[in-house]
Amino acid sequence: MRGVSRGMEKVNCFQCKHFFVTWDQGNPRGCRAYGFKAKQLPSAVVLQASGHSCYKFLPKPSKQ
Repeated sequence: MRGVSRGMEKVNCFQCKHFFVTWDQGNPRGCRAYGFKAKQLPSAVVLQASGHSCYKFLPKPSKQ
């Protein structure tokens, strides 16, 4: 299953299915798809490390 992000599009982690908030004060944000926690938003870490926006972004399901 592929995400919807392509190329250099800006990704909002708060709208992603894989984003989560941790109890770790040193690394308060995480990504389940890539399996890491960080101080920055996971999309910023992915962009910095790979030079591409996050390819695993999946929008959260809408609440009904």
